[in-house]
Amino acid sequence: SWRVTDKFNEDKIVGQAGQGTIYEGMLEDGNIVIVKRSEKVGRKRLEEFINEEMVKLLGCCLETEVPLIVYEFIPNKNLYRHLHVQNNDFSLSWERRLWIAIEVTEALSYLHSKASIQIYHRDIKSTNILNILIDEEYIAKISYFGTSRAIAINQTHLTTQVKVTLGYFKKSDKSDVHGFSMTLVELMSGQNLVFSTSPTKTKSLAMQLITLMEDRRLFDILDARIKEHC
Repeated sequence: SWRVTDKFNEDKIVGQAGQGTIYEGMLEDGNIVIVKRSEKVGRKRLEEFINEEMVKLLGCCLETEVPLIVYEFIPNKNLYRHLHVQNNDFSLSWERRLWIAIEVTEALSYLHSKASIQIYHRDIKSTNILNILIDEEYIAKISYFGTSRAIAINQTHLTTQVKVTLGYFKKSDKSDVHGFSMTLVELMSGQNLVFSTSPTKTKSLAMQLITLMEDRRLFDILDARIKEHC
């Protein structure tokens, strides 16, 4: 990992995760990878997630003082960038947004009910560099399991300390459902989940959605870039 990341050169840093720093690196065969230098990690957390809609875990090293995790490199950045960054050359069509929703649903379904043990991701959102990404074939993938928890099938509640992401997170074992629902609203509207209405005030997109639903004006929340195709 030292050679791959040029001795963890700061110029190789592409993001920060809740429990580590994320670097871009290159293997000897020329393949680009992502290396997460984790502050703490357990062996159980490194269970392989075999699913097309999740970023592949290529390897890890637990013998170093700071554990290292190597993931496949996703070149097209995250969903947030494609929805919100101005002057972005790539625009998400209505059809592409529907497929993203389907692909993320399939990944969450695998984690929740098809993996060997039930797993809650607990940080589903579009903003982190390794959360929901789009690969070269524009397949949405979930990554960054820094706050994930594996639980027994018959366990209905868990308690742990996690960082709250404004606009997304509801502190319960159903946080994946909440985070995914907020991501769906973001996909439909093309808006940030929390946005400024004045220099001193912010507004929640979720509350705006509720208001429009009550007024039976739900169509008004759709992104103008896709409205004519819906």
